[in-house]
Amino acid sequence: MTISTVNLPTTHQIVRETLNEALAVSNLTSDPNTIVCTQAIDFTPPLDSSKLYIVSGPIDFTGTGITIEVPAGGLSMAGSSFDLSGLICTDDNYTLFTSPAGGSGNLTKRDIACTTSGVNSKVYALDYFNSLSAFEIARISWDNCTSLGYLDGFRQGVETGTRRLGGTPELELRGAWAGGYFINTSIVRFITDGAYTLFKAGAGFVMQSRFRTDTNADLNATVSLFDFSASNFPNINTVQLLGTLITRNGVFDASDSTLTPNIGHTELPCMWKGNTGIRNTNVGGRVRIITEAATSLTQNAWSTINGTFSLSAAAHFDSPASGELRHLGPNPIDFNLYVQVIFSGNSGNDVEVRVQRWNDSASTWISFTPFYPERISVGGGGNNTAKFVNTSGILLEKNDKVRIQVRNISASNPVTMLEQSSIFTTEK
Repeated sequence: MTISTVNLPTTHQIVRETLNEALAVSNLTSDPNTIVCTQAIDFTPPLDSSKLYIVSGPIDFTGTGITIEVPAGGLSMAGSSFDLSGLICTDDNYTLFTSPAGGSGNLTKRDIACTTSGVNSKVYALDYFNSLSAFEIARISWDNCTSLGYLDGFRQGVETGTRRLGGTPELELRGAWAGGYFINTSIVRFITDGAYTLFKAGAGFVMQSRFRTDTNADLNATVSLFDFSASNFPNINTVQLLGTLITRNGVFDASDSTLTPNIGHTELPCMWKGNTGIRNTNVGGRVRIITEAATSLTQNAWSTINGTFSLSAAAHFDSPASGELRHLGPNPIDFNLYVQVIFSGNSGNDVEVRVQRWNDSASTWISFTPFYPERISVGGGGNNTAKFVNTSGILLEKNDKVRIQVRNISASNPVTMLEQSSIFTTEK
């Protein structure tokens, strides 16, 4: 049975949806594959992995000593909503969800609030049973929790529509994760200040796939978003902040490096896009001359440029040799290439500049059409100079790199690239 939408005005849609949710829960409670729980004793181990446990109303575990042990076969739980269904304990040194010897299977739950507010208490202390174990939750609210505890070695985690309200809701990820952790729509508000992080890298933590979040979080003065480091993510573009909104005490400050103290937006695992209050990853880089030096030339012969180059504004790029820009990632591969260089030399000499791309898969340099020749002539300040400015598109796959070369087509006279000349790339 559902509530019909016929002739219902728009202003009544929320009421209709609430009634439909209530009817859905009512249907579940009459299903022989469900167990309706109204008190802590209903969760006395062992629990049945073939049943759906319905959390009916707020259930207080305080003083019972009962924990919800997630069996090797997994556990499924559902409530009416996180405003109506809850799991609560105010005991010290208490853990709400635990694993038996040998670990837990899947934990799936939805529409439930969790509160563990005692000293040294936490929501989870879960170890994986096998490489297929998953942690998947929807519309869960963690209210005034001392800690969210830890998840160890699960294949993957998924949060949809979660809340962290009050307390110190740190979640520790431990062990080797074959998959990732995906957060879709999450809010953090009113939490207690302190030396902790929302997501902590625990013992042996390595994640092969992505950690992705669009969290809307208001943090206090010293709380960080996560304490991950690049070593926790061996694959490129797998730390994904996409559309996050981060403030400290209501104030945006994207320059605040303490939001992610052990990893930055330019590092190879990071792909941070569309964020407010935290940095974004703009893949590209620049090399520029900081110390000038003459480049000896033989007429019509191409030569790489002497001088000392400096790398700057680099994200997923490095400079393996003087004047070179190398792309380190597999994605993106389409870039804009900008060349802005000035040479000094003998007045009246014509010089050319060309771009070369190192094709790493073929182990060869590919030369592009030279820029139109420029004649060295007297410029501002009495210097004899020739200037080249060019913008073009270029494809750079993993470990491909670019450089520029110069030749004198008039004579075997040297030229010098002047300070602040540069080449740089930006993703399209």
